Amino acid sequence: MVATTRKLHHFHGGVHMPGHKEASTRLPVVDAGIPGRIVIALQQHIGAPAEPVVKVGDRVLKGQIIGRASGYVSAPVHASTSGTVTAIEPLPVPHPSGLNIPCVVIETDGEDRWAELQPLEGYPEAEPDLLRARIRDAGIVGLGGAAFPTAVKLTPPADAAIDTLIINGAECEPYISCDDMLMRERPEEVIQGVVIMRRILGVRACIVGLEDNKPEAFQALQAAAAGTGIEVVQIPTIYPTGGEKQLIKVLTGKEVPSRGIPAQIGIVCQNVATAAAVYRAVRFGEPLISRIVTVTGGAVREPRNLDTLIGTPMEHLLDRCDPHLTPEDKLIMGGPMMGIPLRDGSLPTVKATNCLLAATPGDQPNQGQTMPCIRCGECTRVCPVNLLPQQMYWHARAREFDKIQDYNLFDCIECGCCSYVCPSHIPLVQYYRFAKTEIWDQEREKKKADLARRRHEFKQMRIEREKREKAERHKAAAARAAAKTNAGKADAGKAAGGAKTATDADKQAAIQAAMERARAKREAAAQAGAEPKQTANDADA
Repeated sequence: MVATTRKLHHFHGGVHMPGHKEASTRLPVVDAGIPGRIVIALQQHIGAPAEPVVKVGDRVLKGQIIGRASGYVSAPVHASTSGTVTAIEPLPVPHPSGLNIPCVVIETDGEDRWAELQPLEGYPEAEPDLLRARIRDAGIVGLGGAAFPTAVKLTPPADAAIDTLIINGAECEPYISCDDMLMRERPEEVIQGVVIMRRILGVRACIVGLEDNKPEAFQALQAAAAGTGIEVVQIPTIYPTGGEKQLIKVLTGKEVPSRGIPAQIGIVCQNVATAAAVYRAVRFGEPLISRIVTVTGGAVREPRNLDTLIGTPMEHLLDRCDPHLTPEDKLIMGGPMMGIPLRDGSLPTVKATNCLLAATPGDQPNQGQTMPCIRCGECTRVCPVNLLPQQMYWHARAREFDKIQDYNLFDCIECGCCSYVCPSHIPLVQYYRFAKTEIWDQEREKKKADLARRRHEFKQMRIEREKREKAERHKAAAARAAAKTNAGKADAGKAAGGAKTATDADKQAAIQAAMERARAKREAAAQAGAEPKQTANDADA
């Protein structure tokens, strides 16, 4: 244990709000049990979805890989219990998009039989690359809500000089208490996971930050961290201290650049539940197939935390907590500030499911009738990112998406502080989400248009090239034909010249032959004694 002498800092804005955590922390964490049907989404993380490696009818064991990672920023998924694969198809899952996502459906057999695991003995001295591979193969993602693949986050850019590891135990949103209960009941797993990640990153400074409304968790972590050099620090309870950038600011005074990542200032930040999952993956070879989920809200009589298999239907969890839902109540995955409304309880839990809130109207903040903005400026005062929510609201409402980006819309962490304090009950965060979605759609359309334009240009270029090549071929063929014609004429001329020469030779030969015959005739006559006849030539002689 390291004595806490750390100077704390403040971030701009934030709000104090009722925690509503006592109800779900009275009872210990219990096993949620095995439902009859498990639905495991192949996309439970930021990055490329996993690709199924099983087929319908396959028997699977608990911990067996059923979807492999399809890229560097991706994570495999595993069967959370034993059973038979009955379907692989797109199904609704809890996601802001509301779109169906490919899922593997497993009919459970109740035997809960494990696949063979590979524990890593002597992990404290293991090489960092081996530890990263274990974490990657186990499908571990950030369990604080972002669900970013942990192995990727533990591989910072080569030019980033990481000197500090921060572990986020600041569970700031109301009603959620799963991290609090984890730190209370399994502090050794959290601390040993921190030790593993510290070895991977090679950092000396390692801080666990949690809010001062969790005294039991603080004491448990302090005891577990004794002799490790890990610093456990209590910080003020202000929403949204659990935001990564806000926690870094409080603990170090440093600010993450706009649209940047903590690695740019030498920091890596992980969640306490992620640390515990890292420990179990490395020490015991267990993939990420379960997590603690808080089930709470005014619509359940026995709120508590349940150790839940990934893929368990939400209604199965509700049934363990004696629900009494009415038509006015809502189911929310997450807390009341940043949670995702669910259409019903049939949706499965995913790795990012930290809380199921069965919320009565009184559990939901800022539920009054929406009225016009009075320009009070309260939203600006509480924004933890130093944005101008009011201006962003006007531009989002007017669909002026170019202008709203000038106000750093994408720095908004959607914490909901602005909506919480708005006296006109304007759902400001909904406007920002709408603007972000529209901008992303426009970007996608622009990329499609650019791709279509490049394809058209390439097609035109290909057509022109083919025309040019065709013309050149025609030109070459004409040249070859002309050359051939000229060559023919030349050959004909040569042939004609040769015939004339042959005729002259024949004539000379005929003359020579005639002269020979005449000479032979005269000689024959002389030999016969016959007086040769006097010819004109003889008389002349």
